[in-house]
Amino acid sequence: MKIKPLSDHILIEPMAQEERSKTGIILPETADKEKPEQGKVLAVGPGRKLPSGKYIPMEVKKGDTVLFTKYGPNEIKIDDKEYLIAREEDVLAILE
Repeated sequence: MKIKPLSDHILIEPMAQEERSKTGIILPETADKEKPEQGKVLAVGPGRKLPSGKYIPMEVKKGDTVLFTKYGPNEIKIDDKEYLIAREEDVLAILE
């Protein structure tokens, strides 16, 4: 299935969390893990539409690795794989 975000929405594949804590302790699968805050952009919408009908272009593009707000994106599941859909305002930075 192909997903095409609308407006200023972005489809993000969350990056896997590290399996170790900062002190080197290996975390089991059952451990409470924080929501991911980084991911790879898979698709972007055309941008935010102004009342005049013109679009404000997106600053992020397909393939970018981004840092986003923890609770801003919506989680979706397609074909047993989890993705996030976020608005461009939920993206805090592009990681290089």
